[in-house]
Amino acid sequence: MPLSAPPTPDASLASSSWIERYFRLREHDTNVRTELLAGITTFLTMAYIIFVNPSILGDAGVPKDAVFVATCVAAAIGTLIMGLYANYPIGMAPGMGLNAYFAYTVVKGMGLPWEAALGAVFISGCLFLLVTLVRIREMIVNGIPHAIRVAITAGIGLFLAIIALKNAGIIVANPVTMVTLGDLHQPAAVMAIVGFLAIVALERLRVKGAILIGILFTTVLSFLFGGNAFHGVVSMPPSLAPTLFKLDISAALSIGIINVVLVFFLVELFDATGTLMGVANRAGLLKAGKMDRLNKALMADSTAIMAGSLLGTSSTTAYIESASGVQAGGRTGLTAVTVAVLFLACLFLAPLAGTVPAYATAPALLYVSCLMLRELVDIEWNDVTEAVPAVLTALGMPFTYSVANGVAFGFITYAALKLLTGRAKDVPIIVWIIAVVFVFKFYYLPGH
Repeated sequence: MPLSAPPTPDASLASSSWIERYFRLREHDTNVRTELLAGITTFLTMAYIIFVNPSILGDAGVPKDAVFVATCVAAAIGTLIMGLYANYPIGMAPGMGLNAYFAYTVVKGMGLPWEAALGAVFISGCLFLLVTLVRIREMIVNGIPHAIRVAITAGIGLFLAIIALKNAGIIVANPVTMVTLGDLHQPAAVMAIVGFLAIVALERLRVKGAILIGILFTTVLSFLFGGNAFHGVVSMPPSLAPTLFKLDISAALSIGIINVVLVFFLVELFDATGTLMGVANRAGLLKAGKMDRLNKALMADSTAIMAGSLLGTSSTTAYIESASGVQAGGRTGLTAVTVAVLFLACLFLAPLAGTVPAYATAPALLYVSCLMLRELVDIEWNDVTEAVPAVLTALGMPFTYSVANGVAFGFITYAALKLLTGRAKDVPIIVWIIAVVFVFKFYYLPGH
């Protein structure tokens, strides 16, 4: 009889089995390696926010170093909830557009203290949570017509494209034509083009991790031809004290900034909702046009908005860059957890995280945008009351630099065209309500 105890199962296998069960990897036809790779890919396309957000909010007088920490922590909190609670492969962070509205419209334009503006964000987050808990927001999302839902995915693709082309320097602003071709002799543009072609070729050859390889390849080129350089690897995170719990809710209420709160609320609602639906659709996670765990996903971004305002940053929202991780194979919350861990690591690895230039992630975003545009084939082109709102939804996102505006154009024109053609009964009541709210927002609220 052997004296030694029987061998125990390998700890790593047990851990892998737990992860498989918790995130339901097999059910989603994925595995740990693919999910981790997808998480890294999503993070690399989102990482710019930890540097851009402090710069934008810093213009409004918010201490930049504290905003850097708040950005990383708020992103990690929101993304962890999205991954562990909702089990979706969607990253979250302070939203572009929302931070610009906070800094340039509310604080600099209206003259409000940034503490009061954070209070307004917190109030909007509470409203967000309320409509989520009573499932009004879920009803809104499920009431989105098929044409608008399809167009949201395509519109996000166009939005990704304009961000990518801008980051690569392939398109630039022009005072006459608004936008024009950039200088293609610049190293950034050349490297982005090379990286894009590399990603497409690798995908066609079915190379695993093609998008991540393309980002890393372009980053390597940036050291050789773009003057990129390491600025160290490890650094201690700055203090969060200058912004932590500095929001002023009483000031926000006493100033009477209901317009500001309402705009934050509306933009948060449709930016996040549009992104959630678009990315989930791209990942094949919609069933009969609906998200199974939608309310859990909505709870994640509601909580993240409030947490971000307490930490000292503008509204946190779902990120359209999550589509890059989905394209790399991410299908579950394990992708999101990976993103969250990397955001926390950035607290100590800020110099290293800043090594990847924007033009190195641009090829990944552009490739994903190309794929997302194929959703347009599902539009009922023979019915102009379906096709026109869909097209305006898609075009509105890149041309107004806002997912929410594109959704607004779609809802308003959808309701109006159905009414004018005698088909008002085909429009769900929630669509009428949303269309009226958006009309009110555009015509009666400043700073939309």
